[in-house]
Formats: sequence, structure tokens, C-alpha cells
Amino acid sequence: MSQGKFITFEGGEGTGKTTQSRLLSERLQKEGYDVVLTREPGGTQAGEALRDVFVSHEGQNWPLSAQMLFMFTARSLHYEHIIKPEIEIGKIVICDRFADSTLAYQGYALGGNIDQFESLKKMVLGDFEPDLTFMFDIDPFEGLIRASGRDNQEDTFEEKDISFHEKLRQAYLDIAENNPDRCHVIDAAEEIDTISTQIWDKVKEVL
Repeated sequence: MSQGKFITFEGGEGTGKTTQSRLLSERLQKEGYDVVLTREPGGTQAGEALRDVFVSHEGQNWPLSAQMLFMFTARSLHYEHIIKPEIEIGKIVICDRFADSTLAYQGYALGGNIDQFESLKKMVLGDFEPDLTFMFDIDPFEGLIRASGRDNQEDTFEEKDISFHEKLRQAYLDIAENNPDRCHVIDAAEEIDTISTQIWDKVKEVL
């Protein structure tokens, strides 16, 4: 069986990446592909339990080193038990957030230790990278307005001030600029159908 693909969706609060990752999964399945739709932190039973701990115990306020260790603990389980084996048997794995989120949130936006991030990434993932990453970009004010209208109790970073979300937006744009071979920036202010078409066109190129 041919080697699978790993596609990640990244972005700040209220960008619509979760909706678009689901739409892509549905489109690929209709086209006959074997697809796994997953998320971080989470993905595995243990990872989802860790996610609940992060949300219920206000993990966004933990020391940054603890946040990074937490994210890569959940990511290690996710990579070894879901992502890697599913790709190896030829499936397309779509993930709502991956390592770029840790770099953007705990690294650049919150001022964490980037060397620590790189060390943890190397230890957990080696040289593994997504085949394609969609970076969802939107004005932070609009994103927060969107996010506030969702029935979702997991948005632990929404309460942070606008300066944090502006740093977060720039962090994602910088990551995309530094990784042009795999990152594709999406204007998240566009209509859902317009974005979905842009994503599909890019995915077809990778496939």
C-alpha cells in the first residue's frame, strides 16, 4: 500500500480550522480515500483524558515548561499510536493542531523557551513533519467574536488580552513564512465554501 499523508490545520481562536478539517475529511472519504480525523491535544484515549485535565485545571496558566511538557506527552502518545501507524498503512491523517500550535502558543506568543521546544520536538517526533499545513489567518478581534459565539467550553486561551492574540497571529504567519514547502496560509475571513475549495485544490496537488 502506498505511503499515506499527514495534513494539519493550524490557527488562532475562531479561525474555522476545525470546521474545515471536518469538511476536508468528508470530501476525501467521498473520493474513496481512507481518512483519519484527529486533534491535539488528544487523539488517543489517554490524550483525551490529558486534554480534559488541561481544560479543567486551567492549563493555560501553568508554567510554560509544564505546558510544553504536557503538550509533547500527549503528542508522543498520539504520534506513536495513531498518526505514525495510520500513515504507514496508507491512510490520510488530518489533524486539528499539531506541533506548530505549541511553538505558536507556548513559544512565540507566551515567550517560552524555543530551544526547549526544539529539543522536545526532536525527542518525540525526530524529523517527522506534516506533508501539508494550512495556516488559518484572521484579524484577532474577528476571531474572538466568532469564538465567543460557539458553544464550547474548551477555549482556554480566549480570556487572554488582545496583545496575546496579535502575537499568536504573527507567530503563525512567521512559521508559515519559515516553512513555505509545507505551509499554505488561508484567509479565514472568506466564506466557508470558498475556503473549502482552496483547501481541496491544494490537497489535490499533494495527493
